[in-house]
Amino acid sequence: MTEFLIHGLQAAAIGQIALAILNFFLPTLLDWQEDLQRLAKLPREVFHVHAWFISITVALLGILTWRFAEDFALGSHPLAIWLTTGIGIFWGIRLIIQWTYYSWSHWRENLPRTMAHFILTLVYGGWAIGYLLGGRLG
Repeated sequence: MTEFLIHGLQAAAIGQIALAILNFFLPTLLDWQEDLQRLAKLPREVFHVHAWFISITVALLGILTWRFAEDFALGSHPLAIWLTTGIGIFWGIRLIIQWTYYSWSHWRENLPRTMAHFILTLVYGGWAIGYLLGGRLG
C-alpha cells in the first residue's frame, strides 16, 4: 500500500505542477482577456498577482511532493505528516469550493464545462484523500 501511495503522491505532484503552469494561461484559455481589460487597473493587477502566486504555491506543493513523496507516504517525520495534512486540507477546501462557491449556471447545460467541473472534482478529491492518507499508512 505504501508503494501505491508513493506513486499516487508522485502523480499528484506532476498534476499540481501541470495545473500551476496551466493557471498562467487561464485568462487566454477561458477567453477572459477582454473582461480583464475592462477592469480598473488595480483589480486587474491584483487578479494577475494572485494568479501568479496561486501558480507558484501549487507548483511548490508539487515540487515538495515529488521530492518527499516517500517521506510523505511513510510519515517518517512529524513535518511530513503535518505537510501532508496541510496539503490535504488545502485540496479538500478547494473541492468544497468547487461545489459551494461557483454558480451552477457556469456549467449547467454546457457539456465541456460540466465535464471539466466533474473531472476537477475527482482530481481535487483524489489529491485531498491521497495527502490526508500520507503518513498514516506507512
